[in-house]
Amino acid sequence: KDYHETKVVLVVVLKGSFLFAADLCRAIDMHNVRIDFLGVRSYGEGTESSGVVQITQDLSKPIADEDVIIVEDIVDTGLTIAHLMDLFRTRAPRSVKVCALLHKPARAKVQVQVDYLGFTIEDKFVVGYGLDFAERYRNLPYIGVVERS
Repeated sequence: KDYHETKVVLVVVLKGSFLFAADLCRAIDMHNVRIDFLGVRSYGEGTESSGVVQITQDLSKPIADEDVIIVEDIVDTGLTIAHLMDLFRTRAPRSVKVCALLHKPARAKVQVQVDYLGFTIEDKFVVGYGLDFAERYRNLPYIGVVERS
């Protein structure tokens, strides 16, 4: 509804957001949606964010003068979103908002604004519906908790 008279670019943060983004873009009832992908890595093989945000694949087109929505699977430390917001400011979009399936505020290291949110969750490591553990479990049709032993 916020973009009913303009076009919007959904920037899907890979890899974890791809399933959520597929469902999200099909639920947006407008024709002015462009989708682009941004590869980002901050977890490596563990269950804790490394704190280092690495861009593994950049956008395919400029976002200058565009309304952008960053589509993220989960916001926990806030470091990735904060980094992307800083990066995108240098690219002169008209606006940037954040849409996240999950938010884990107990893990926040920096406060970031999530404009569109699916669910707030407890401090548990979750997998499925695109979220992974060491590149596994993305294909689960649900979100489950990984028990740490």
